[in-house]
Amino acid sequence: MSAIQKSARYMTVSDVMQREVLAAEIDWSVEQLADFLVDNSISGAPVVSTDDQLVGVVSLTDIVRQSRSQEHGTGREDTHDVYLFDLDRQLDADELRGLHIQYETPVQVRDIMTPMIFSVTEDTSVQEVADTMLKGRIHRVFVTREGKLSGIVTSLDMLHVIRAG
Repeated sequence: MSAIQKSARYMTVSDVMQREVLAAEIDWSVEQLADFLVDNSISGAPVVSTDDQLVGVVSLTDIVRQSRSQEHGTGREDTHDVYLFDLDRQLDADELRGLHIQYETPVQVRDIMTPMIFSVTEDTSVQEVADTMLKGRIHRVFVTREGKLSGIVTSLDMLHVIRAG
């Protein structure tokens, strides 16, 4: 058994977790989410509901996936101008202002998040966390206490454990 394995064997989540967790809100737009992730230099975050319940996880990958699906959409954006041009001919300016035309509903975090949550408690061993991350092919697990978010362990945190070993 290596020195890293020996030292990690006795470590728990409470030894490596980050206690201050930045969370995304479920009703944010994708643009708000992107700004939040970039501004905080993070690649993903837990998603909380309006009453602070942990409801999912969202990452830059989800934003890219959503963006790609829009690019490969139905092509409706090409037809909007035609409809608007036709409306311009049929309605006066005041009537057009009253329509509040919206091309598409903004996508929210709830629409792109992953509702599956990998969570652990503070007394979970670091080895169990590593196993969970490897098996789930995930980059972060959430630490919960009595159902509430109390911390996070990321891939980077796990690398610190290896480095320190």
